[in-house]
Amino acid sequence: MTGAKRKRNAVCRKIPAFRFADIKIWCLRRLPILEWMPIYNWKENLIPDTVSGMMLAIQQVTQGLAFAILSSVHPVFGLYGSFFPVIIYAIFGMGRHVATGTFALTSLISANAVERLVPSASSNFTTNNNSGVLGLSEFEMQRIGVAAAVSFLGGIIQVSMFMLQLGSATFLLTEPVISAMTTGAATHVVTSQVKYLLGMKMPYISGPLGFFHIYAYVFENIRSVQLEALLLSLLSIVVLVLVKELNEKFQKNIKVVLPVDLLLVIATSIACYYADMEYIYGLEVVGHIPEGLPSPKPPPMNVLPEVVTEAFGVALVGYVASLALAQDSAKKFKYTVDDNQEFLAHGLSNVIPSFFFCIPSAAAMGRTALLYSTGAKTQVACLISCVLILVVIYAIGPMLYWLPMCVLASIIVVGLKGMLIQFRDLKKYWNVDKVDWSIWVSTYIFTICFAANVGLLYGVLCTVVIVIFRFPRAKTLNLKKMKEVEYKCKTEDNCESLKHVNIVSVNNPLVFLNARKFHADLIKIIQKDNMSSQACEDVNKCEQNTLLCSFSSGSCRGEPLQSCHSEQRVLILDCSGLNFFDYTGVSVLLQIYMDCKSRHIDMLLAHCKGKYQLTAKLLTCQFIYRHYLTNAHVCFIAASLIKAMQYGGNLESETPVFFESISSAVNAIQIHRNYSKFSEQSEV
Repeated sequence: MTGAKRKRNAVCRKIPAFRFADIKIWCLRRLPILEWMPIYNWKENLIPDTVSGMMLAIQQVTQGLAFAILSSVHPVFGLYGSFFPVIIYAIFGMGRHVATGTFALTSLISANAVERLVPSASSNFTTNNNSGVLGLSEFEMQRIGVAAAVSFLGGIIQVSMFMLQLGSATFLLTEPVISAMTTGAATHVVTSQVKYLLGMKMPYISGPLGFFHIYAYVFENIRSVQLEALLLSLLSIVVLVLVKELNEKFQKNIKVVLPVDLLLVIATSIACYYADMEYIYGLEVVGHIPEGLPSPKPPPMNVLPEVVTEAFGVALVGYVASLALAQDSAKKFKYTVDDNQEFLAHGLSNVIPSFFFCIPSAAAMGRTALLYSTGAKTQVACLISCVLILVVIYAIGPMLYWLPMCVLASIIVVGLKGMLIQFRDLKKYWNVDKVDWSIWVSTYIFTICFAANVGLLYGVLCTVVIVIFRFPRAKTLNLKKMKEVEYKCKTEDNCESLKHVNIVSVNNPLVFLNARKFHADLIKIIQKDNMSSQACEDVNKCEQNTLLCSFSSGSCRGEPLQSCHSEQRVLILDCSGLNFFDYTGVSVLLQIYMDCKSRHIDMLLAHCKGKYQLTAKLLTCQFIYRHYLTNAHVCFIAASLIKAMQYGGNLESETPVFFESISSAVNAIQIHRNYSKFSEQSEV
């Protein structure tokens, strides 16, 4: 009995410990702040995060006011939307350089619901009909109630997608589709600001082809343009563009970026106040900004069934745009982002703030780029910006009464520059894959003709259908046995010269459906080879999968990369099965090339499909002359792939080497290593 009791007590003691360990692991996975905050380097990171946070707060305030107006609600709710979602994302989000908050595309989508359910009675934000909440009118509270309901339901949809583990389905969102959708949505946003830029009184126009109806109305009523508002808008846009271009040009020489948005807001507000432009010239101004934070209140649940369409648009468009920024920052600063965790982070960033009268939120390209340029390290920069925004809400907000609406519209338009210049990607897509180019153009047309969510849905469906039709037509060549015999003969002749050489076969077309898995599997093979300390002579022991077939490997030892400088590692990609590729596939090849370079591994490509032509420029470049001196075998370039990779990335000074066959690549490696040994012996 005593022994049984002891065993029972031991089991009981293990159960709580096991559960505690599980809870700890879960918290670290779902609360990323618990992972990076305890190891935060206060000495090195606090100063750059503080500077970035101050600059970010300025942009958050101006964009918050502007995007609230874009969402057809009172500007003060934009300040709340720049405060609460930022805190939530800092706790649950994984993007260290992602600045969430108010967002132009989600604001435009929520404006459809606001204008439909609470039609505009008056465009004046200074209505004196007090509702008892924040000193605003009942009309304004009804409008923010609809916007908050859109945010709440959109967040619920995102959290539901997190629970269904739909983050793994994001591979369907290709770069051309996202680029076209965001560019089209940015075009919509600019169009929605035309009435403020021109000082015109215009009814709210939306729905299919609403983009064209707006410009038709403008041309029909061109005589009602307010000259003072037009001149002030043009002046603001010129100043913003000029100063921001100078900031980008001289950002390496100056430590602090000039806050032109803040200076413009202050200058125009003072000018409007002293010149009394609101009454003399009839300029529309922001009006009264209430002080303090509101008490929490649930959004009106009775309108949820009527905003389902807008909620899905906010959930999908906001998540797609934010995830693209998070993945770009993760790629740039060498960390990982969980796509599914981002669903949870952005979902909670919409659900919780909706109880504080916040409009839908997402990450913005301009704010994220600002964090890059100012040297931000972590989400501490965003938390510091929240402190400064709180100061604005309680102290500085009322001073913004005289800010002209046309200036806010100018700030919106210039802030969308990063999205609008994505038109330049058309040349890149044309040279990489004309199918991706056609998808971009058609997705953009669908977006401007209908809406961002419709364009996104069309782009995904179009991409999937095209790939389905292209895959059956692809002929995957199976030349494995022939190459194995060829390679074994080479290794028998001079096995020592082929140490640290891996050959990996690409057996399928490389497109958005398999590009991510291709990259992950190849990195695993490289890491396994680097960590291995034993010979890899048995080919069958190498990792196999449906996308990659590492069918041959030289005798490789697990010495540190630093000690293997004389025996440089080489990775040969056999592209005999690579019948076609899209832009995502080319981007993955470029990323693999850069990863190999950072690991001191030379990457070669052999058996590339396409028309082979001799490139004298590549043969004479310093890279090949220094590394692969060969007389018997010349390098042949696959015109289609090398052209695509050149347009996909900046490889002018470090062009990947393309060989006609694996044997020519292996011979080049042998000749180079024999030459290196001969040079060393000659020096001795």
